[in-house]
Amino acid sequence: MVYYHIGDVIAAIPMPILVIGPDDRVRTVNPALEAIFGPGLVGKHYISALRQPSVVEAITTLRGGGTSANVRFINRDGAKDTVYRVAVSPAGSDIVLSFEDQTASEDAGKMRRDFVANVSHELRTPLTALMGFIETLGGAARNDAAARDRFLGIMSHEATRMTRLVDDLLSLSRVEEDERVRPREHVDLPALLSSVIKGLEPQAAAAGVTVTLGNAGDGDMVPGDAGQLVQVFTNLVENGIKYGASGHSVSVTIYPCAMDLRLRSQAVQISVTDEGEGIAHHHIARLTERFYRVDSHRSREIGGTGLGLAIVKHIVNRHRGRLLIESELGSGTTISVFLPIS
Repeated sequence: MVYYHIGDVIAAIPMPILVIGPDDRVRTVNPALEAIFGPGLVGKHYISALRQPSVVEAITTLRGGGTSANVRFINRDGAKDTVYRVAVSPAGSDIVLSFEDQTASEDAGKMRRDFVANVSHELRTPLTALMGFIETLGGAARNDAAARDRFLGIMSHEATRMTRLVDDLLSLSRVEEDERVRPREHVDLPALLSSVIKGLEPQAAAAGVTVTLGNAGDGDMVPGDAGQLVQVFTNLVENGIKYGASGHSVSVTIYPCAMDLRLRSQAVQISVTDEGEGIAHHHIARLTERFYRVDSHRSREIGGTGLGLAIVKHIVNRHRGRLLIESELGSGTTISVFLPIS
């Protein structure tokens, strides 16, 4: 019969493990745990080795005849907290602690809570407005034709805003569902962009903005989902129209295919440039977050849901491409999409 040393056994386990001996000192640890706490734990009393009250209390309780327990342990390494669920269990006269990383699960939970809170906030404002106007129209303004027409116009605007938000939420859900499936049909970029620009002509005319298409490419056929790429470029051009300066232009440019080192493949670059106020540098990294807005009031006034660039990011990811946002205050904004050609 072959016998193994306990240190050899736990060294083969990928989960971080710490064993406390009957003298309440750390008997052994495995490499996965040393990666968290660093070397030098063996021989230390468990209180000085672990330090966090919840874990120390669970060990003390178990040593006093209590039962196994699962406790929360937070490792603060200076960059980002890592959250572990620690199982504290007896093994003869020893106590074994196993650490399971729960950070991703907790982050996902926080993301869901934030998402629900944001959606609730976005819907509460127009719903409150609608309820207030309905109450007013049913009472004091029942026979006031001028007030009725004004309130109905505002109610229509708020209802449209809620519809747009629900549409964007459904769109984001569909895009996320398909994100791992790469599209394979071939899309003619110049034709698609021409169609997008033509569809936005009334909006551009109303804003006093000219949209131009420049094609310096060669072929410009990419594997993609035509419907989703229409979403991407409609969103980007529409943003250029909304946030660009009246009387100026929004330029859409297709660049020649070139090697993209980040994508490690040949790619086509499509850039949408406006001549608006620009965006401060500290906002740029967060622009693709759901519901993030540089100017919340202005965005809502012009009908923004805060989801457009999040949808763009997910669609570009599905196409195995990348998104680049460049802007400076007073110098406009350029958003580039890089799409691999194979």
